[in-house]
Amino acid sequence: MSPRIAFGGFLHETNTFAPSKAELEHFRQGGGWPSLATGEAVFAAIHNVNVGASGFVEAGRERGWTLLPTLWAAATPSAHVTAEAFETITCELVDRIRSALPCDAVFLDLHGAMVSEAFEDGEGEVLARVRAAIGPDIPLVASLDLHGNVTALMVEMADALIAYRTYPHIDMAGTGRRSADYLALLLGGEARHAKAFRQIPFLIPIAWQATAMEPCRTIYRELAALEGEAVPTLSFLPGFPAADFPDCGATVVAYGRTQADADRAADAVAGRVIASESAFDGKVYAPEDGVREAMRLAGAATRPVVISDTQDNPGAGGDSDTMGMVRALIACQAERAAIGLIVDPAAAEQAHAAGVGATLTLSLGAKSGIAGDAPVTAAFLVERLSDGKFIADGPFYGGSRMNLGPCACLRIGGVRIVLASRKAQMADQAMYRQVGIEPRDQAILVNKSSVHFRADFEPIAEAILVCAAPGPMPVSPASLPWRNLRKGLRIAPQGPVFG
Repeated sequence: MSPRIAFGGFLHETNTFAPSKAELEHFRQGGGWPSLATGEAVFAAIHNVNVGASGFVEAGRERGWTLLPTLWAAATPSAHVTAEAFETITCELVDRIRSALPCDAVFLDLHGAMVSEAFEDGEGEVLARVRAAIGPDIPLVASLDLHGNVTALMVEMADALIAYRTYPHIDMAGTGRRSADYLALLLGGEARHAKAFRQIPFLIPIAWQATAMEPCRTIYRELAALEGEAVPTLSFLPGFPAADFPDCGATVVAYGRTQADADRAADAVAGRVIASESAFDGKVYAPEDGVREAMRLAGAATRPVVISDTQDNPGAGGDSDTMGMVRALIACQAERAAIGLIVDPAAAEQAHAAGVGATLTLSLGAKSGIAGDAPVTAAFLVERLSDGKFIADGPFYGGSRMNLGPCACLRIGGVRIVLASRKAQMADQAMYRQVGIEPRDQAILVNKSSVHFRADFEPIAEAILVCAAPGPMPVSPASLPWRNLRKGLRIAPQGPVFG
């Protein structure tokens, strides 16, 4: 008889300093992710999408497993998951897993950095409830985002936590496959492995966590070389440095045939990360300085210069509506420039009501009340309208079916703006094309994203710059108003110590 495997997913990356919370409706919409689905509908929702559960399902079918779908839900990063959303989704997930019993194992597609209004360790609470429902003997394996803030409770409740190894996350589905490979070891009679858990003593800014850049490139190469028969799986998670609770930060989790094997691997990776502390750094421009440098580079370029508007990254909790970079593009009189997304549902509604070719005076953006930010009030030409529904087929979103609500291309001077009604990280060229902007034809592209945009835009970019305009995700975590971190943690590489 084939193994019966219950599986599900509940993903949210929480920035506790962000301006808006994740409500149940945000999970129903999904943003850039598949919308909330239950039962057999989960298969269709995640099919051919770059998420952990999709890769797990593919691998499970290849192995002939009987797969029992329960629930899958995700929402764009924001502030805390509301108590209603957390309890509604978690209770249904656990109830459906309980209804799937008896089963041989459980797989969960999680993020690792979820904070709810009631539980600062969201995944720890989810895993604890699932473990209580299935008992101590059924294997429980979870895939995690490498931005997960892993806790001791998460390590205790799961038989394995297996994290992505790429940022941009082009291996989310691949991590689901690796989770299936590991689960197959346990189902094949392998004894449960010893665990080793290490917390890194400093926070790592997300802008410098890119895995194609140093120091992460070397860290992950050396990590992969440590895996083998003695250490079947090993993960380094740089963490999400915007969750104000004691376990925020980078971690290493290792699983070994013996405790000595697990400890040896965990210590080797943690040692390499700590030795690389000073390398987690890079050049950051002020908005107008960045635009002027982009204009200088674009003068002799045949490809667009791409700017990361990193501090309003909706993939890190921003509302994708700050206007610092729009203001800089206008002030510098940039030509053949485009920026996205600017999320302003009321402005999008006005654009659709006015129609293509209309000129509207709008007070655009800056609805989230970020310090130092303000709307741009000006006349904008409506160049194109869209319903916001399209396929994001680049390597990060991997075929996700987007629904950004009513969208428009607005133009002011030589600057085009992708206006949307719902937020999602600007990490796919299709997000420009859906309103008639061909990204390859622009001199300058400004993306509200920290790193994920690199997967689809680096191949077409002449250069990539990082700018720090006002936003809720500072390029350095040292500037956040921390209150609840563990004492002794450095709040930036080589930075001040908390407490």
